[in-house]
Parts: sequence; structure tokens; C-alpha cells
Amino acid sequence: MADSAPLWAAAALPLLLAPAALAVACADGRSAAPVREVLRLLVQQPRRTRAADALATRTGTVLLPLAAVLAAAVVPLGATPVSDLGDGVVWFNAMEALAWAAIWLTGWGPNSTLSLVGGYRFLAQGLAYEIPHMLALTTAALGAGSLRVTEIADAQRGLWFAVWMPAAFALYLLSAAAMSFWGPFGQPAGRDLAGGVATELTGVGRLLLLGGRRLLLLTSAAMAVPLFLGGGHGPLLPGWAWTLVKTGAVLALLLWLRRRLPGVRMDRYTELSWVVLTPLAVLQALVVAVVVLP
Repeated sequence: MADSAPLWAAAALPLLLAPAALAVACADGRSAAPVREVLRLLVQQPRRTRAADALATRTGTVLLPLAAVLAAAVVPLGATPVSDLGDGVVWFNAMEALAWAAIWLTGWGPNSTLSLVGGYRFLAQGLAYEIPHMLALTTAALGAGSLRVTEIADAQRGLWFAVWMPAAFALYLLSAAAMSFWGPFGQPAGRDLAGGVATELTGVGRLLLLGGRRLLLLTSAAMAVPLFLGGGHGPLLPGWAWTLVKTGAVLALLLWLRRRLPGVRMDRYTELSWVVLTPLAVLQALVVAVVVLP
């Protein structure tokens, strides 16, 4: 069992993730000047809609990046996470559920049709991706015989789980994009809704939502490393360097796929999830169970 990082690391984690999320924004290329956009939003005056629930909106916009940071607390940088919880996989999935609540509150709060439809779209998307996602997480934990993230990484010293659990790895990456409503799963913030859940957000609230999306994507990509890509284990380089290299590779793949895959309608993705992806995830878990269980 790896030791947890010192207490100061918990305070430093958001400070480390913020520039990383900005780097993701730069690599994504959707904004020509992400730093200038951040500064513009910081000084922009807030806009209010009639009969808006300001508390719900503010709670939702703050919860989204907070959930991403809390999820990142169990992701080891090399061999050491901020918190080496015995049920780290469960904690990670719980923080993703917190992100559900955050996006729904953000859509509900402004009392706007477009933002509310965006919130409903994310709920439909979440119901579609969550079961395959949970099964992918469970499959990795089953392969290692532990819910502790560091022990899952240590179990891959000889062979990465991505090699003999390819379906679980692919489903995890798919759900990572859906969780942050990224690329083909961007319908909750779609242009046909003038921005969806972000339609009525301005200033700091909009910055928190957009930053939270990128933090979710970054955290999900980083979590793929200990779950499926051997964590910080590798030749020549130190563990933290291998973690950064592998996380960068996963992020690059997700960003590349964003430009290659078309948008997905929620009704079609829901049907695909229940008819194809969920049975595939169950089959992958059964195969792993047959291999590892006595």
C-alpha cells in the first residue's frame, strides 16, 4: 500500500490542476486565446434571468470543478496519491455522481428553457454511460482484487489491464468523454441550444463550468493510467514522469477523437448503451472473473 501524500498536497492539488486544465483548453484549439478568455470572464458582469434560482446555479457551477478535484485526490502521481483510500475506485465514481448533480443544478437554476433542456440531456446521457462505466471500473478492480487505486496499478507490473481488458478500457474512455460532455457527447452544451447548460452563464459562473468540464476530462484521463495502463511503472523514467506521459497520451487520443467523431443523439446513444455497450461490459467482467477468481 502506498503512503498518502502530505497534507499540503491536498491544498496544492487545485493549483496544479488549474494550469493543466488551461493546457487542455489550449490543446483543444476551440479558443484562440484561452488565457485572454479566462481574463475576460473574470471581469464580465453576471447576467440574471427572471425568477432564477441563484443558489442552485452557484452551487452547480462550484460543485463541478470541486467534484473533479476531489476525484483527482485518489489518482496517484507515480506511486503516491493525495489520499490512498481503501475504496478509491468507489470514491472516484461517487465524485462523478456529484458532477451529475452539479450539471443538473446548473441547468435548472437559471429558469431558462435552453439550459434546462441541456440539463435533461446530460441526465439522459449519464443514464446511458454510467452502467458501462461502473462495470469498466469494477472490471479493473476485479482484475487486481482490490478497490485501492495504487494496488490496481501495482497489479499491472507484468501486463497492463488495457491489453487483456480492451473492452473495459475502451468503454472507460468512451464514458470519460461522455462524463465531461466532450466531443461527440457535447449535446448538453450543444449549439442547437445556444450553449445548453451554459446558455445563461456569464462571468465567473461560466468560467467555473467550462473549467470544470476540462478538469473532469483531465481527471478521467489521469485515472485511466492506474486503472488500465500500469500507473507509474515503466523503464528509465521515474514514476511521476510515466504518469504524466501516459496521461498526456490518453488526453491526446481523446482530443484527436473529438475532431474525428460526429455528434451523437441521446436516444441513439442510449439504445447503443443498453443493447451493445452494457452487455459487452458484462461479458468483459465475466471473462476477467473466470481468469482471476479461483
